[in-house]
Amino acid sequence: MLQIGAIGALNLSLPNLLAARERRSQSSAADSCILVFLNGGPSHLDMWDMKPDLPKEMRSEFQPVATSVPGIRVCEHLPRLAKIMDRCTLVRSVHHKEVAHAPAVYTALTGIPSGVKAGIVGAKPTDHPAIGSAVGYFRPPTSKVMPYVLMPYLTAEGAGGPPQPGFLGGWLGKTNDPFLVLKGGKDPAGFDLPALTPEAGMTLDRVRDRSELLNGVNRVGSSARSGQADALERLQARACDLLTSSSAQRAFKLDQESAKVRDAYGRNIYGQSLLLARRLVEAGTRLACISWAPDANATWDTHGNNFGKLKNELLPPFDRGFTQLITDLTDRGLLERTLVVVMGEIGRTPKINGGAGRDHWEFCYSVLFAGGGLKGGYVHGASDRHGAYPSLNPVTASDIVATIYHAMGIAPDSMLTDPLNRPLMLVPDGEPIRDLFA
Repeated sequence: MLQIGAIGALNLSLPNLLAARERRSQSSAADSCILVFLNGGPSHLDMWDMKPDLPKEMRSEFQPVATSVPGIRVCEHLPRLAKIMDRCTLVRSVHHKEVAHAPAVYTALTGIPSGVKAGIVGAKPTDHPAIGSAVGYFRPPTSKVMPYVLMPYLTAEGAGGPPQPGFLGGWLGKTNDPFLVLKGGKDPAGFDLPALTPEAGMTLDRVRDRSELLNGVNRVGSSARSGQADALERLQARACDLLTSSSAQRAFKLDQESAKVRDAYGRNIYGQSLLLARRLVEAGTRLACISWAPDANATWDTHGNNFGKLKNELLPPFDRGFTQLITDLTDRGLLERTLVVVMGEIGRTPKINGGAGRDHWEFCYSVLFAGGGLKGGYVHGASDRHGAYPSLNPVTASDIVATIYHAMGIAPDSMLTDPLNRPLMLVPDGEPIRDLFA
């Protein structure tokens, strides 16, 4: 009561107080975030929390190797990552209670428990907003670029299934959905960008003329506008900005990069997505998300042939692309102000199944961070001797999301208002992992 009275005496409203706190935190915050989402559930036991002394029915076929940080070892098929481990932070004690893909993805990307135990679950307009949607809302870009970009897939919940929850704006509204940059076009490692390609004869002057005409139409009857009309006008304005903004257009032109740089990231859709993410954050995008699967079962969901898929299909392009991203950000002086996060929605079982695979395991998995003001060469938490449960400093998926917000200068306990004017907290059950920060 005394605090509230003091606020009133100083003529400060709660929104003004929160805004002041946000401005203070942003002064030392990261400017942008690249979220590499290994959709399907990467095996922590075969990548960065290896247990070489496990019994045969659990032990990885891969060997752990030394890294640039004494005492930290990772998989032998991540040799490039091993050399830059001094710039990375590993959290080896993450857990939650969602076993199926869609609920786990939702929890990992919003910090909110899904309340769904099983079944095919698609994205809904009542979902809690994605990390990128909230970051774009609280910290809109200072230039005419899209605040939140998702590539190269809006991952489906199984082949032919609905889009997974957790990637969209949800009840925060369609104006906070990601700008989708999807695989397609003539180049097998390229993207379809019809939204950024004006029709033949559509010059910048004609786009601006149409925008002014549209603004005039929108002003008619403005006193009787609905919330949907306002949202539509914001979407229209953003579309015009994208068509007329040189920085937005330039960010997508990967052909402006040298062949050497494109080769360094890997001539595959995920390597080129990582390169595009770097170009986007350079242009001012707040959050670029790479969802590493066309559908939940296509890549990191290694129920069968886990070791063959990791060795031959998954780890080499990830190792190449991610390491080049960190190297590029470092060389360009961007890493300190760019938070890079690598995570999936679950881990994999300690026990190897009859198909030489590992199944879903939500009780313990790892998340990798780099940049954004976080420590380098640091490991937070630990799993038990089987890699099955946290044994030191357990953290939840909500804590991971809260840490991302904190690094971006956004208080995890910030309030948002849903379409029914109900105040809802951004991450009600998560706390930033403060030991990760330098």
